[in-house]
Amino acid sequence: MRIPDFELEVFFGKHEFSAPHLLAQSDCEALSIAELLALEPDPAGAREAFLQTRLGYAENDGKPELRRSIARLYRNEDSGRVLVQTGAQEGIFSCLNVLLEKGDHVICMFPAYQSLYEVARAVGCELSFWRFRQTGQGWALDFDALESLLRPHTRAIVVNTPHNPTGYALSEAELRALCALAAGRGIHVIADEVYKGLEDPDGSDENAWHARPAICELYERGVSIGVLSKAYGLPGLRIGWAVSRDRELLTAMSRFKNYLSICCAAPSEELALVALRHAPAILARNRGIVRANLALADAFFARHAGLFTHNRPLAGPIGFHKIHIDGPMEGFCERLAREAGVLLLPGSVYGMDEPYFRMGYGRRNFGENLARFEAWLAEAKLD
Repeated sequence: MRIPDFELEVFFGKHEFSAPHLLAQSDCEALSIAELLALEPDPAGAREAFLQTRLGYAENDGKPELRRSIARLYRNEDSGRVLVQTGAQEGIFSCLNVLLEKGDHVICMFPAYQSLYEVARAVGCELSFWRFRQTGQGWALDFDALESLLRPHTRAIVVNTPHNPTGYALSEAELRALCALAAGRGIHVIADEVYKGLEDPDGSDENAWHARPAICELYERGVSIGVLSKAYGLPGLRIGWAVSRDRELLTAMSRFKNYLSICCAAPSEELALVALRHAPAILARNRGIVRANLALADAFFARHAGLFTHNRPLAGPIGFHKIHIDGPMEGFCERLAREAGVLLLPGSVYGMDEPYFRMGYGRRNFGENLARFEAWLAEAKLD
């Protein structure tokens, strides 16, 4: 398989661990192991139990107790429909590889996380893009445009909701319309749902996970891909999952995993169990961080309305905004990192020619980093 460089990761690799002021991150504030174990009723006992974890191989499909915990996140699901993966990336890579064949047609949202379409392209599929449109009210999707992309040999529609990088989220009505469109043609819907739990950031934190249904709950050929990295702020665990009623597909993914990670790390599975026991508290914490940072961003963009198009995210911890400057966005971001130590993600890593950039709202130091960006803007006299 020949596959292009992952442009987002290449850019981050150059700057993420050297720039002191990160404004582009898509994950929420990370917890330490100590903070995670402190959520347990008996933190000292939880610490001792974790230290007794055997460092042997784990089960290929995931620890049964962990699969049951993941299944409980979904309505009408059981652990037999859950496959634990090493991050969401393994789920995306294995699902698209076992489902698709050369010559299949695949529709993917665009812009999008690169693996959602590049893996299909590497398999030899024909690609069509369901493109987001910039409107006066932010980002939008056109379902008539999606229907016009369908072909007799369309095998899969790949979506990401809440969406990276726009912060768009398909409503329940849109999710049901998407599934109905696919069901009439026997098309699989692969849904990257790694930001699930952060829908409707200004809404109630109570039962936030079920604010909108998952694809696997709505459609027998739907695949929901989740992870602890984003909404939970636990990327260091590298624990993700795929949930589907299509057991044949999950079996094929499980066997394909033998060529990838084989199994997840046993310590990560134990810590994932702790995190899922306290999912409501962790999600409420992170939703609070996002909510506070969105208010700071609203005020910032209001102060600089002539310089930016502010696309306030509907959901998730990221937004995709436009800056009204001449020249390439990547050059702007490189200059910003070099002169101010502030990191924004240029839209060029998503294949966007116009000067868009991604901003992340999930970190506690967002206000400090935003202030540094604003001070640099004043010095650079871009307004």
